[in-house]
Amino acid sequence: MKHFFASAAMAALMVSTPALADTPDDQLVAAFTMNNILTMDPAAITGGEAVQVLNNVYDALVQFDPETYELQPRIAESWEYSDDNRSVTLTLRPYVTFASGNPLTAEDVKFSLDRVMKLGLAQSSGLSSRGFTAENVDEHFVVEDDHTFTINLPQADDPQLILMYLTQAGIGSILDRDLVMEHEENGDMGQAWLTNNSAGSGAFVLDRWQSNEYVILTRNDEFWDGVPEMQRVLMRHLPESQSQRLGLEQGDIDVGFTLAAPDLRALEDAEGIEVETVPSAGFYYLAASMEDERFANPKVREALRYLIDYDGINSAIMPYFGVERQRPVNTNAFGALDDPGYELDVERARELLAEAGYEDGFDTTIRVISEQQFLDSATAIQNTLGQAGINAEIITGDGGQIYGAMRDRDFELLVGRGGGGQEPHPDSNLRATVYNPDNSQEAGLTNYQGWRTSYQDEELNEMIETALTEGDRDRQIELYGEIQEAIDEKVTTIQPFSERVVTAAYQDEVDGLIINPWITRFEDVTKDR
Repeated sequence: MKHFFASAAMAALMVSTPALADTPDDQLVAAFTMNNILTMDPAAITGGEAVQVLNNVYDALVQFDPETYELQPRIAESWEYSDDNRSVTLTLRPYVTFASGNPLTAEDVKFSLDRVMKLGLAQSSGLSSRGFTAENVDEHFVVEDDHTFTINLPQADDPQLILMYLTQAGIGSILDRDLVMEHEENGDMGQAWLTNNSAGSGAFVLDRWQSNEYVILTRNDEFWDGVPEMQRVLMRHLPESQSQRLGLEQGDIDVGFTLAAPDLRALEDAEGIEVETVPSAGFYYLAASMEDERFANPKVREALRYLIDYDGINSAIMPYFGVERQRPVNTNAFGALDDPGYELDVERARELLAEAGYEDGFDTTIRVISEQQFLDSATAIQNTLGQAGINAEIITGDGGQIYGAMRDRDFELLVGRGGGGQEPHPDSNLRATVYNPDNSQEAGLTNYQGWRTSYQDEELNEMIETALTEGDRDRQIELYGEIQEAIDEKVTTIQPFSERVVTAAYQDEVDGLIINPWITRFEDVTKDR
């Protein structure tokens, strides 16, 4: 019976009217892919799809400006770093309440962070990597009074980076402690209940969700920052790009978040539809494994740099997915340098290969997942490698197979996507792509792509740690510039060729929409009708 009512409610929102009908004035209908949403518990979510939902349900201490990516106040109206950069004290807004009516205080902030670390689920990994543990939460998460909260860093670090972590739904979500603990079962800190319910102070409340079907959000009329214009948000699971395109053309949906390039191209010319592309996180890259003696030679890796047609790939293959980028630091991160200007240069590559002892080239393999932009990029690189005598066989598979081989350090070349960057801080990228504190097989540091490619450089490791803990911002920016230049000289194993972007299409009457799924919130969405 419960499923019947849920389905009926969804049907009422889905606008089952003739073609070219409008969605309701006070409801936003969004299409996306929700294959990776397994729970609505902020401590346990994985992937950007759940973040895209829960950013609307839970508040965080701080948020990113969607244009500049600067930190902005959210629940914390201000914050101050200690002189030694080992703590940050935040002053919370007064009079904020949860959707339940309970006041939001520093005790709720502490409970939320404690809960993530004590449960030890997916969202604990970010803070765990910075030295926070379930055992030290009382030392490092401190309530000063109802509206003052201090985070003490367990190790030398950049407190700004810690705040960047806490912008995001999941690790940064502030939960209504009293409401959650009312639903605790057998010491689970509300985990079972939060799978299908919410306890936030955001602009919307989780009404209901059905796995791989839909999510319904209902307006929180007590929202501290003004009541949203949208009374409800229906997020429909439409994994087929053509279904999203048809829904937009017929007026059945307001926004499509996961459209394929051919459908986006078609919608560029559709009347009443906007197509918008914004920066995201990470890169498309060519990776080489140091386990292969050929790619352990820096001259061979340098030759690879000159065997990528950066301009051709980005102009023909990557529109809507990426823009040209050759450095492993996202352009929205502070301290990011301009690209070094590599170009396809087969003759220069041949010279480098000859210097390395491979004047006749060699045979190798390129692993790549079976998605169009990846496969087309790998095919283009296969062609340009061949021009220099490197005959590369393409091996395709799904993400588990391809990235699994990379995590096992069992590959030669690989075209992939990654490299951190969810936080616009150089450390996020550099720690993902270059840093490797222990190159032994037993270390199993699969989160580090430096480890996956068996690349370790102690000097770069030290430079990355030094830059992270530098308290003077101008000097910190200089240090990150020096690291990027050193990466060029040392020829590391991850060569970006495109910086990831995300693209959405929406009805042109929709205003106030944030496209980037990592920071999407619907609280300012209006319809200009």
